[in-house]
Amino acid sequence: MGAQDARVVMVAAIASGQGKTTVTAALARRFKRNGQTVRVLKCGPDFIDPMLLERASGAPVHSLDLWMVGPDLCRRRLAAAAREADVVLIEGVMGLYDGKPSAADLAREFGIPVLAVIDAGAMAQTAGAVVLGLRGYGPVQLAGVIANRVGSEGHARMVAESLRDIPLLGTLPKQSRRLPERHLGLVLPDEVGDIDTLLDALADQLNFDDAAWNAMPPQSFDDSLLAPAPVPPLLAGKTVAIARDAAFCFLYPANLDTLRALGAELAFFSPLADQPLPDGADAVYLPGGYPELHGAALAQARQWQASVRAAHAAGMPILAECGGMMAVAESITDKEGQSWAMAGLLPGKVAMQGRLAGLGAQGMPTASGQLRGHTFHYSRLETDVAPAAHTIKHPSGAQGEAVYRTGSLTASYFHGFFASNPEAAAGLLGAAP
Repeated sequence: MGAQDARVVMVAAIASGQGKTTVTAALARRFKRNGQTVRVLKCGPDFIDPMLLERASGAPVHSLDLWMVGPDLCRRRLAAAAREADVVLIEGVMGLYDGKPSAADLAREFGIPVLAVIDAGAMAQTAGAVVLGLRGYGPVQLAGVIANRVGSEGHARMVAESLRDIPLLGTLPKQSRRLPERHLGLVLPDEVGDIDTLLDALADQLNFDDAAWNAMPPQSFDDSLLAPAPVPPLLAGKTVAIARDAAFCFLYPANLDTLRALGAELAFFSPLADQPLPDGADAVYLPGGYPELHGAALAQARQWQASVRAAHAAGMPILAECGGMMAVAESITDKEGQSWAMAGLLPGKVAMQGRLAGLGAQGMPTASGQLRGHTFHYSRLETDVAPAAHTIKHPSGAQGEAVYRTGSLTASYFHGFFASNPEAAAGLLGAAP
């Protein structure tokens, strides 16, 4: 296989909950254990699935999205993955045709064959109708099918016969134990003590047709005409302090790459461990995560709270996204009704709720143009602070999340994808416009 060739498939389904992440993780772990180099990419905005898929594959998982990431960077990501790996797996998002742009749009843009995952637990021959419909609706190129929750060899034969000219590449049996979930998605891998045992078990149980897989032609992606635009060193000489722990874990790898490309030095610290801002910090980035699950620890983190208050009082630029914003409000009330005092840079109180409060692609207006990203949260902020701006929902153009500015703090439920506009990201962290 050439240095720039790899077998590439998009793992997609008719809807969420069919087993895309389980199958992608099982495939990644299986190929890796067989001595192959695996790269996994994730379609659409997501933080949690990529953490699990990184654990399964052993390499960071980057995002692909025709709007948020953009076609050029998507192509460079694909080309880089194909150069580095024998196998490139792309996990789709929601159903194959859901969203604008959809996973199917991405597959067609780059000629990527689709590996359809179906939950066959409550069907047999109807699987063929579902899969043929998935193929024809777009249409998309189908590499094959993996049937999840298959009850027996006979069940698998019925599914295979129904697919007509589409190969059944693999099956997974019904699982006695599922990947654990919570309100924003899967539980973080480090919170599952035997996660590697679980991933190995999935790989062991995956009944896979290696001959059919090996018959698939490899692909390459030419990015020679897509040299990235040079990123101005707007943060050269600056140190950006970044919260990173179980409460602040929603970080796109591309965001860190972009900050480094802008010339910034990155200094990580843990509010959960009551670590103050690192010495010499010039700006603070508080990404999203699960602060609501760590209310007691964050409320007792006196050094962390005092240091971020001092930075705010001194006018240090602070960017707080979603969970980061929650942690610098006055308090968080968790799902059990317990209220925890937070850093208090943003007047207002956060309360968790049972229903989704915000979801979807959005863009934030900045002095350097729109910064693209998304929102996904189950809490609400009650505040008397008037928004300085609002994000814009994509593709509707409707008003999105509030963006608050109090002193040197910029805070919103919006998660920015820094590579979509490095100059905008630099401006939010104190670079001169």
